[in-house]
Order: sequence, then C-alpha cells, then structure tokens
Amino acid sequence: MILKIVKYPEPVLSQPGEPVTEFNDELRQLVADLFETVYAAQGIGLAAPQVGISKRVTVIDLSLGKNPKEKLVLVNPEVISSEGKLYEEEGCLSFPEIREKVVRAAQVRIRAQDEYGKWFEMDGEDLLSRAFQHEIDHLDGILFIFRMSPLKRNLNLRKIRKMQSEGTW
Repeated sequence: MILKIVKYPEPVLSQPGEPVTEFNDELRQLVADLFETVYAAQGIGLAAPQVGISKRVTVIDLSLGKNPKEKLVLVNPEVISSEGKLYEEEGCLSFPEIREKVVRAAQVRIRAQDEYGKWFEMDGEDLLSRAFQHEIDHLDGILFIFRMSPLKRNLNLRKIRKMQSEGTW
C-alpha cells in the first residue's frame, strides 16, 4: 500500500524514532509499504517517520526498484564508523522542491537489523553512504535542512513558508 509522505514541519519528522523490538508480520508489511511508497515517489530511501510512523525502520534502494538485490532494509540502524567528507546535493521526499548541497562522510560502516531481527554490518561509499546517513538522520529526528549552511537553510525555510501561505506545500 502506498502511504502518505508527510512534509516538514510535521512533528514526527523532528522526533527520534522508537526502537523496534517486535519483528513480526506487521513490521514486514511496513517494510513492503515503505518500498512501494518510495518507488511511487521515485526516491532512493524512505524512513518510517516520513510516513508518520515513529519507528527506527528505513528502506533504501539505489536501483529505484530495478534490481531486487539492491533492496536494503535497516531496522534500528546506527553509523559505527565514518571517514572522509563529501559535499553533494541532496533532496528529501519530505521537502519536495528543495535540493541543496550538504556535507556527509564519504564512507560509513553501519550496523542494523533486517526485518527478521538478524544483525548485520555493511559499508557504504558515495551515494550509498549519503543514503545511509540521510535515512539514519531521519530516525534520529535530524532533517537535512539543518545540515545546510545557515544562509541556505534560512532561504529554504522562507521558501517553505511562502509555499505554505500559497497553499502549495
């Protein structure tokens, strides 16, 4: 089922997600719905808080659904190491119309559980590293707009307020 993606400043986006403790059919259905929703939105990653669910669950697929082997499910993920820096443009499904450059680690190692509760570690570089960090930020209640320079952040917050007043946000 395609879920509704919430937009900033929806409060659930700014709160840390609750750790997942039950690995059941309900969780696996949420994962399936997250994948269906991210593909419909033509994104590469989606976190549960972005659909109004305060849980530490996110999905990532850099292939946009073209290669089932690239589907990643991260439950209770955390970055355990990082190195290097990248300054690249990012977008966010909860901030439609906004794309800005932000600094992220060039490489990260994450630790997470799959939808069955099995722990694993994985390395990511470049776009995958950026996706890991962006989605884990969502689970921590951190939004990419707050990773922008103060000038860019203020310009974008003004743009959002203008769109809200026009009824287009």
